[in-house]
Amino acid sequence: MGRLGLAFRCFFRALAGKPLPEEALGRPAPALLPAPAAPAPPAPPPTTAAVQVLALLQKEGRLLDFLQERIDGYSDEQVGAAVRSIHAGCRKVLAEHVGLAPVLEGEEESTVEVPRGFDPSRIRLYGNVTGDPPFKGVMRHHGWRATALKLPSPPAGSEPSVIAPAEVELP
Repeated sequence: MGRLGLAFRCFFRALAGKPLPEEALGRPAPALLPAPAAPAPPAPPPTTAAVQVLALLQKEGRLLDFLQERIDGYSDEQVGAAVRSIHAGCRKVLAEHVGLAPVLEGEEESTVEVPRGFDPSRIRLYGNVTGDPPFKGVMRHHGWRATALKLPSPPAGSEPSVIAPAEVELP
């Protein structure tokens, strides 16, 4: 290949974002290798447990509908009536699908000791936090931790990001 042909080849390869041929870089051309196999199509994003739990809370308790609703115009009695069914549905989901346990054992409002080396993801200190552990304080909330997660398998071919499908009534 002449110098002009090599120049054009380099120019168009550069435009296409491809590497320059070895001979343009002053190196001998490598032996031809078989073309690599076409890359596999990208895998769909995995269904996450968080989306599945939200879907269950929506299905059984219509939690997202309630949280997205502007409730300023409703009376306390109307909100209270709606919350009863939402509470029952969401509580059912937690009982069936999520194992829960307190982070700290003991009664709320009792005195507890937070040891040296405590895990701040398990215990949040607030108030007059000075000095080094161990700390003595009042447990205002025992916290929650998940002990199990039992989720159904999503239907084959379902879109993993859909929490609840749109509902369309046909005449």
